[in-house]
Amino acid sequence: MKLHCIVEDVATARVAVEGGATVIQLRLKDAPTLVVVEAGRPICELCRETGVTFVVNDDVEAALALNADGVHLGRGDEGKELAAAAGLLLGISASSIYEAIAAEEQNATYIGAGPVWETPSKTDAPSAIGLDGLAAMCEAVRVPVIAIGGIDASNARDCISAGAKGVAILRASADASAVRAALDAASF
Repeated sequence: MKLHCIVEDVATARVAVEGGATVIQLRLKDAPTLVVVEAGRPICELCRETGVTFVVNDDVEAALALNADGVHLGRGDEGKELAAAAGLLLGISASSIYEAIAAEEQNATYIGAGPVWETPSKTDAPSAIGLDGLAAMCEAVRVPVIAIGGIDASNARDCISAGAKGVAILRASADASAVRAALDAASF
Protein backbone atom coordinates (compact mmCIF):
# COMPACT_ATOMS: atom_id res chain seq x y z
CA MET A 1 0.00 0.00 0.00
CA LYS A 2 1.14 3.50 -0.81
CA LEU A 3 1.79 6.04 1.91
CA HIS A 4 1.95 9.56 0.44
CA CYS A 5 3.34 12.09 2.88
CA ILE A 6 2.77 15.72 2.00
CA VAL A 7 5.57 17.91 3.33
CA GLU A 8 6.84 21.47 3.24
CA ASP A 9 10.45 20.89 4.29
CA VAL A 10 13.26 18.35 4.24
CA ALA A 11 13.12 17.70 8.00
CA THR A 12 9.51 16.49 7.79
CA ALA A 13 10.36 14.56 4.63
CA ARG A 14 13.17 12.76 6.44
CA VAL A 15 10.87 11.77 9.34
CA ALA A 16 8.23 10.59 6.86
CA VAL A 17 10.73 8.50 4.88
CA GLU A 18 12.07 6.96 8.10
CA GLY A 19 8.45 6.22 9.05
CA GLY A 20 7.79 4.28 5.86
CA ALA A 21 6.55 6.81 3.31
CA THR A 22 6.55 5.47 -0.25
CA VAL A 23 5.83 8.87 -1.83
CA ILE A 24 6.91 12.32 -0.71
CA GLN A 25 4.86 15.19 -2.11
CA LEU A 26 6.31 18.70 -1.74
CA ARG A 27 3.49 21.17 -1.18
CA LEU A 28 4.29 24.87 -0.98
CA LYS A 29 0.99 26.55 -1.79
CA ASP A 30 1.28 29.71 -3.87
CA ALA A 31 5.09 29.73 -3.76
CA PRO A 32 6.93 30.85 -6.91
CA THR A 33 8.54 28.10 -8.98
CA LEU A 34 12.07 29.18 -7.96
CA VAL A 35 11.18 28.83 -4.27
CA VAL A 36 9.68 25.39 -4.88
CA VAL A 37 12.79 24.29 -6.77
CA GLU A 38 15.14 25.52 -4.01
CA ALA A 39 13.08 23.84 -1.27
CA GLY A 40 12.70 20.71 -3.38
CA ARG A 41 16.39 20.02 -4.08
CA PRO A 42 17.26 18.42 -0.73
CA ILE A 43 13.94 16.55 -0.64
CA CYS A 44 14.49 15.22 -4.15
CA GLU A 45 18.00 14.10 -3.16
CA LEU A 46 16.63 12.35 -0.05
CA CYS A 47 14.04 10.55 -2.16
CA ARG A 48 16.64 9.46 -4.72
CA GLU A 49 18.91 8.11 -1.98
CA THR A 50 16.09 6.15 -0.34
CA GLY A 51 14.16 4.99 -3.42
CA VAL A 52 11.06 6.96 -2.46
CA THR A 53 8.92 8.52 -5.21
CA PHE A 54 9.12 12.33 -5.29
CA VAL A 55 6.12 14.39 -6.44
CA VAL A 56 5.71 18.17 -6.61
CA ASN A 57 2.33 19.72 -5.85
CA ASP A 58 0.71 22.16 -8.32
CA ASP A 59 3.87 23.17 -10.24
CA VAL A 60 4.77 21.25 -13.40
CA GLU A 61 7.70 23.59 -14.17
CA ALA A 62 9.23 22.94 -10.73
CA ALA A 63 8.69 19.19 -11.14
CA LEU A 64 10.52 19.28 -14.46
CA ALA A 65 13.36 21.47 -13.09
CA LEU A 66 13.83 19.06 -10.18
CA ASN A 67 13.58 15.97 -12.38
CA ALA A 68 10.84 14.81 -10.03
CA ASP A 69 9.02 11.55 -10.57
CA GLY A 70 5.68 13.28 -10.81
CA VAL A 71 3.37 16.17 -10.17
CA HIS A 72 0.03 16.35 -8.38
CA LEU A 73 -2.49 18.82 -9.78
CA GLY A 74 -5.81 20.06 -8.52
CA ARG A 75 -8.98 19.84 -10.54
CA GLY A 76 -8.54 23.31 -12.04
CA ASP A 77 -4.74 23.38 -12.33
CA GLU A 78 -3.06 23.81 -15.69
CA GLY A 79 -0.30 21.59 -17.03
CA LYS A 80 -1.86 18.14 -17.22
CA GLU A 81 -0.93 17.77 -20.89
CA LEU A 82 2.64 18.99 -20.30
CA ALA A 83 3.07 16.60 -17.37
CA ALA A 84 1.80 13.66 -19.39
CA ALA A 85 3.96 14.59 -22.41
CA ALA A 86 7.03 14.84 -20.15
CA GLY A 87 6.41 11.36 -18.77
CA LEU A 88 5.72 12.53 -15.23
CA LEU A 89 3.50 10.54 -12.92
CA LEU A 90 0.31 12.57 -12.86
CA GLY A 91 -1.85 12.74 -9.78
CA ILE A 92 -5.12 14.62 -10.07
CA SER A 93 -7.42 15.58 -7.20
CA ALA A 94 -11.07 14.55 -7.31
CA SER A 95 -13.94 15.01 -4.89
CA SER A 96 -16.66 13.19 -6.84
CA ILE A 97 -17.14 10.22 -9.14
CA TYR A 98 -17.47 12.61 -12.08
CA GLU A 99 -14.18 14.33 -11.27
CA ALA A 100 -12.47 10.95 -10.83
CA ILE A 101 -13.67 9.78 -14.23
CA ALA A 102 -12.56 13.08 -15.80
CA ALA A 103 -9.13 12.73 -14.13
CA GLU A 104 -8.75 9.24 -15.56
CA GLU A 105 -9.69 10.60 -19.00
CA GLN A 106 -6.97 13.26 -18.55
CA ASN A 107 -4.36 10.48 -18.19
CA ALA A 108 -4.04 10.56 -14.41
CA THR A 109 -1.60 7.98 -13.09
CA TYR A 110 -3.46 8.09 -9.79
CA ILE A 111 -6.34 10.03 -8.27
CA GLY A 112 -6.17 11.86 -4.94
CA ALA A 113 -9.72 11.31 -3.66
CA GLY A 114 -11.16 13.45 -0.95
CA PRO A 115 -11.33 14.92 1.42
CA VAL A 116 -12.52 11.70 2.99
CA TRP A 117 -13.04 13.52 6.30
CA GLU A 118 -13.01 17.21 7.17
CA THR A 119 -9.48 18.53 7.50
CA PRO A 120 -8.04 21.75 8.93
CA SER A 121 -5.09 21.49 6.53
CA LYS A 122 -7.07 22.70 3.53
CA THR A 123 -9.71 25.26 4.40
CA ASP A 124 -10.93 25.59 0.80
CA ALA A 125 -11.54 21.85 0.40
CA PRO A 126 -14.91 20.60 -0.86
CA SER A 127 -17.26 18.78 1.52
CA ALA A 128 -16.04 15.46 2.90
CA ILE A 129 -16.91 12.45 0.74
CA GLY A 130 -16.78 9.88 3.54
CA LEU A 131 -15.91 6.22 3.12
CA ASP A 132 -18.95 5.60 0.92
CA GLY A 133 -17.89 8.34 -1.49
CA LEU A 134 -14.34 6.99 -1.49
CA ALA A 135 -15.57 3.47 -2.25
CA ALA A 136 -17.75 4.74 -5.10
CA MET A 137 -14.80 6.60 -6.62
CA CYS A 138 -12.57 3.53 -6.33
CA GLU A 139 -15.18 1.45 -8.18
CA ALA A 140 -15.67 4.08 -10.90
CA VAL A 141 -12.07 4.19 -12.19
CA ARG A 142 -9.30 1.78 -13.15
CA VAL A 143 -6.35 3.89 -11.97
CA PRO A 144 -5.23 3.70 -8.33
CA VAL A 145 -7.09 5.92 -5.89
CA ILE A 146 -5.22 7.49 -2.98
CA ALA A 147 -7.43 8.69 -0.13
CA ILE A 148 -6.71 12.11 1.37
CA GLY A 149 -8.23 14.35 3.99
CA GLY A 150 -8.34 13.83 7.74
CA ILE A 151 -6.42 10.55 7.56
CA ASP A 152 -4.27 9.27 10.41
CA ALA A 153 -3.33 5.99 12.06
CA SER A 154 -6.85 5.54 13.45
CA ASN A 155 -8.63 5.51 10.09
CA ALA A 156 -6.07 4.69 7.35
CA ARG A 157 -7.12 1.02 7.24
CA ASP A 158 -10.74 2.05 6.69
CA CYS A 159 -9.66 3.81 3.49
CA ILE A 160 -7.93 0.66 2.24
CA SER A 161 -11.01 -1.38 3.12
CA ALA A 162 -13.05 1.05 0.99
CA GLY A 163 -10.85 0.26 -2.02
CA ALA A 164 -8.08 2.88 -1.92
CA LYS A 165 -4.61 1.71 -2.93
CA GLY A 166 -3.02 4.08 -0.44
CA VAL A 167 -3.47 7.13 1.75
CA ALA A 168 -2.02 10.62 1.72
CA ILE A 169 -1.29 12.43 4.95
CA LEU A 170 -0.26 15.98 5.75
CA ARG A 171 -0.77 16.64 9.45
CA ALA A 172 0.18 13.04 10.26
CA SER A 173 3.38 13.07 8.14
CA ALA A 174 5.49 13.56 11.25
CA ASP A 175 3.88 10.37 12.58
CA ALA A 176 4.18 8.38 9.36
CA SER A 177 5.43 5.31 11.23
CA ALA A 178 2.10 4.94 13.07
CA VAL A 179 0.14 5.28 9.83
CA ARG A 180 2.49 2.80 8.09
CA ALA A 181 2.03 0.33 10.97
CA ALA A 182 -1.74 0.65 10.66
CA LEU A 183 -1.54 -0.01 6.92
CA ASP A 184 0.84 -2.93 7.36
CA ALA A 185 -1.46 -4.46 9.96
CA ALA A 186 -4.26 -4.57 7.42
CA SER A 187 -4.98 -8.13 6.33
CA PHE A 188 -5.97 -7.52 2.71
